[in-house]
Amino acid sequence: MTASRLKNITESATLRISNLASELKSQGKDIISFSLGEPDFNTPPHIIEAAKASMERGETHYTPSPGIPELRKAIAEKLRKDNRIDAKPGNIIVTPGAKQAIFEVMLSVLQEGDEAILFDPAWVSYDPCVKLAGAKTVWAPTLSHDGFAPENVAEYVTKKTKLIVMNSPCNPTGGVYSKKTFKEIADLSIDHEILILSDEIYEKIIYDKEHISIGSMDGMQDLTITVNGFSKAYAMTGWRLGYVSAPKDIFTQMLKLHSHSVSQATSFVQYAGIAALLGDQTCITTMVNEFKSRRDLLIEGLNELEIKCARPDGAFYAFADVREYGTGEEVAELLLNKAFVATTPGSAFGESGNDFIRISYATSKERIKEALRRMEAVL
Repeated sequence: MTASRLKNITESATLRISNLASELKSQGKDIISFSLGEPDFNTPPHIIEAAKASMERGETHYTPSPGIPELRKAIAEKLRKDNRIDAKPGNIIVTPGAKQAIFEVMLSVLQEGDEAILFDPAWVSYDPCVKLAGAKTVWAPTLSHDGFAPENVAEYVTKKTKLIVMNSPCNPTGGVYSKKTFKEIADLSIDHEILILSDEIYEKIIYDKEHISIGSMDGMQDLTITVNGFSKAYAMTGWRLGYVSAPKDIFTQMLKLHSHSVSQATSFVQYAGIAALLGDQTCITTMVNEFKSRRDLLIEGLNELEIKCARPDGAFYAFADVREYGTGEEVAELLLNKAFVATTPGSAFGESGNDFIRISYATSKERIKEALRRMEAVL
């Protein structure tokens, strides 16, 4: 009675772990959550006030499907200034979250017989989106000792390759790709006319490195689809606000899907987005500094437990090698049921993650210290 396209799609592993943790919490257990990719900071007050003012002005009705003109203009200016992408408001769609933007991209450019390359490990929702579009995922390996940079991607390119997905800083590894890696992928894209989906949702959460947008590189303007959003940089996960900047022909097809599905992003949330982009940005600096301090605390603690873990250069995730204690799934289950610490098994992000767990350090330093004590007691 159900559609066959959903038979091979599994539920989100991060949300599944979160649900299990919530069940234990309801039983009175003190659960420390390292599972969800959500900043634990409150949305900055000036953004909240902008949403309130919008509602009070009566801006609670339908908006143009691609987004209100003021926000699309602000996004285009941001992309030109911060990312050196020659973006135009007329090529931007505002979406209910960056995940919706990625879903719309996949369904708009992929079809039966196409292949999309993902770097293994990769965020849990890329592969299901590829499959829902009727295409095939091709996993290209990464080097864990080199910040999980992709290795020999050219070997995985075929005549069927339509799309390469890039995510830097990366979820789940926290890796930030080098200029050399970006140049290699750009050259492949140009030589074989392969589209690039660049997911830059973590661009502002980066430590001691420079963020690079592949859409700014020579020859990449018409081959790059850039996705971003407000959830991570501005602690706006629940607001569901993202955007995509795409070449005109792809934009046109995406807008059909967008208008016939979600219609638009929430009206007053779009006005909050304007305040986020045009307002005081020190809230980002404060948050990133705290994340960096938490990262250092966590990595030092893991090393003391003799758990191998590269120091992430971006996002707020550590991808820890736990093979000394079992598979990633075994260790994640052990930590949840015995230490009441919720992590995500690395296998959720691709086969190369089987011996890893993903730890989100989007929680306080006090809770990180307590989690490390519990992990030591159990392991």
